[in-house]
Amino acid sequence: MPGAWRKMAEIVNLNRARKARGRAEKDKVADANRIAFGTPKALRKLGEAKKDKAEQRLSGHRLKDKDDHN
Repeated sequence: MPGAWRKMAEIVNLNRARKARGRAEKDKVADANRIAFGTPKALRKLGEAKKDKAEQRLSGHRLKDKDDHN
């Protein structure tokens, strides 16, 4: 086809791509750390208390069999 133009591939700098991927991974870890370590102690304790209460409530509703050792 004499009049058809072919689209050329995009040139990618591999060093830039590698560094960008590394930065993205570091950002993901930093976000997780902000959530884990940036939460005030009172909110962490409240969350733990809610979780414990929910687990106790769930375990209180479990049915136990004679041969069940849990």
